This record gives sequence, C-alpha cells and structure tokens, in this order.
Amino acid sequence: MSFVRAIAGRYVAGETPEEALVVVKELNKKGFSATLDILGEHTKTAEAAVAITDQYAGLYEEIKKQGLDCNLSIKPTHIGLDIGENCVSENLMKLLKKAAKTDNFLRIDMEDSTLTDQTIELWNHCQMDYLKVGIVFQAYLYRTENDLKNLIKNSGANFRLCKGIYQESPDIAIQGRRKINSNFLKLLRFAFEYKIYVGIATHDLEILGNSYAMIAELNIPSNMFEFQVLYGVPMSGWLEKHLENGYKVRIYVPYGKDWYEYSMRRLKENPNIAGYILKDLFRR
Repeated sequence: MSFVRAIAGRYVAGETPEEALVVVKELNKKGFSATLDILGEHTKTAEAAVAITDQYAGLYEEIKKQGLDCNLSIKPTHIGLDIGENCVSENLMKLLKKAAKTDNFLRIDMEDSTLTDQTIELWNHCQMDYLKVGIVFQAYLYRTENDLKNLIKNSGANFRLCKGIYQESPDIAIQGRRKINSNFLKLLRFAFEYKIYVGIATHDLEILGNSYAMIAELNIPSNMFEFQVLYGVPMSGWLEKHLENGYKVRIYVPYGKDWYEYSMRRLKENPNIAGYILKDLFRR
C-alpha cells in the first residue's frame, strides 16, 4: 500500500476536482496545457455512470469559470459502455452539449482491443453533433493503420497517438519496443502527410528525437500537433525543449478516489513500471 501510495502521490493530482484544478492552474502558469481524467473505468450501474458524467460536466464549468487551458479525457466504460449503448450514448451526448456550451474539447480515450470498434463508433457518432471531439489510437495494434486510413475521410480529425499499455495477444498487437516504436513513427508520418492533427503521446526519448527530425523534414507547422505526457513523469528536459521550440505540450492529469486501483492496474498491465518508479524514487 505504501509503495502504491508513493506512485499515486507523484502521478495522481489528488482525489478531488478542487485539488486537480489547482494542479492544472500551476501547469498553465508554466506554459503547459492539460487534460483532466477522473480515475475509474468499467462502471457497474447506470446511476454511477450518470454521477461520473455529472462530475465531468462540472469540470467543464469550472474550467470555463477559471479560464484554464484544459480539456477533458473520458473512458467509455467509465460513463456506461459496459451497461449498455443507450447509457453511454446519453451520457456522452450530455458531455458534448456541455463541451459545446463552454467551447471546449472532449477526448474519448481508447481502452483494450475488445472495445476498439465500439469506441470508434461512438466517436463517429459524436462527430455528427460536435466537431471538437477527438479519439485515441494505439501504435501496437496491427489494425491502427487501417483505422487511420479511415480517418482521412473525416475533415478536421484529431487523435492522440500512443503506444498502448494493455496486454494484448501477439495475433492482434505488435510485440517488442523496437517494432512498436517503428510503427508509431510510421503512423505519425501518415498523420503528418495527410494533415491530421495528432497528439504525440509518448515518454520514449527515441520516438521524441525521431519526431523532431520528422517535423523538420516535412516542415510540419506547430498548429498540426502537440506533445502529450502523463502528469509527474520526468522527461529529461524535453518538456522545456518543446516549449522553447514553440510546440504545445499537454499534460494528462488523472485524479480521483480510485488512485489505488488505477496504480495497481497500471502495474499489472505493465510490470516494467515498477522498476521505473523505484529508480525514480531513489533518484529523488
């Protein structure tokens, strides 16, 4: 418990909206944008899903009220996907209306591969009502290249590109860091060449170096991408380097009472995180 709390203390922005918004305000002062995520997924009841949706809606109001540079990221299972299509659709529409009212952006997070088709379908449905909504694609899935090709048809598309953290079968997911990195860069090039706005979400220094080279090679304007990182993860000076180059940096800020479950899931999904965090703790 003490080890997991040490993880949460650095990588989770408190348990309440008030604590998280203070963190966002401080990040904004340093020149960073943010996206807020309430911890939790696979909500079991419709009442709980509605309660989570209302919390997100309240965040949009507070972000507007405080003039923060911050949007929201939501997991479909957190707002009712496991409960039923009607439940998640109603809650998602509620959030889209609130995003439109407050002139903000909504990111639909991607979960494990069993939910990819449903998540894309939800995103496509949202696009018919509100354009300022994005999705996430995972570089380790073989299918992602085709998913991106379908994105070309969608004018003004916006997606976050990450490696993917869930344990997936070799039948559907690339295995090994080198191969995943190579596909990440292939997908990034595709986004750049087809002028799709992309959030480059990685802490991998090799990918960052190659991303910089690609941006220079293709002469990509800074308004066609942003770099995204998790709150609390040290980046060896890269965050400051991004800002110095005039590149937007968005920090993914999770908060909530499910910090223990969140931290344990991250450890189970990727045991290497434990070693990384231990090294980081000892460096401090």
